Amino acid sequence: MITKDEVLAAFHFRHACKQFNPEKKISDEDFELILETGRLSPSSFGFEPWRFVVIQNPELREKLRPVVWGAQGQLPTASHYVAILCRKGDMRFDSRFIAHLMRDVQRLPEEVVQKKGEKFRVFQENEFNLLESERALFDWACKQAYIALGNMMTAAALIGIDSCPIEGYDIKATEDILSVSGVLDKEKFGLAVMVAFGYRINPQSAKVRQPSEDLTVWVK
Repeated sequence: MITKDEVLAAFHFRHACKQFNPEKKISDEDFELILETGRLSPSSFGFEPWRFVVIQNPELREKLRPVVWGAQGQLPTASHYVAILCRKGDMRFDSRFIAHLMRDVQRLPEEVVQKKGEKFRVFQENEFNLLESERALFDWACKQAYIALGNMMTAAALIGIDSCPIEGYDIKATEDILSVSGVLDKEKFGLAVMVAFGYRINPQSAKVRQPSEDLTVWVK
């Protein structure tokens, strides 16, 4: 196990890298580790709404640049660039995808499938009101994607790899480009967030955060 100091060092190391060294590439082994931490990430009910699209094609990256204003320095220089997609209607309690996950992936006994499915229905319909609109359901799925995003960036930092989450883009224009390029089926998926990985080319500025006492409330 790594030490507590090593964990904190990784968090101090990690920053939103605006430009990477284009000559330095992440090894296949290291990037598979980063992807695996995304795959192993927790999600609500364990229903894994995400899909990780690794965009290495230079032409596609260049097509994205005019509409992804938050990645002007990262798209041309990142070793690896990932679009995290999330499922839309497939995340409904009564979808074939949810049934497939419970029976074929989680391998639950049929009686557990029925109980979990009913609990998921109540959760979506009554407790979180996720079925009031397609947007509500999709936004809930995207919350799960950010868990995977954080884990992937932390894993990268632990092995000395830089990253930058990307939210600065025109969502419709970006999804249109990904759709035309054949990597996004807009009927089933939407874009949750993007993230760039690589090695920094410029020094990191000192990390600035609010003090713990302004952020933490203890209830005893």
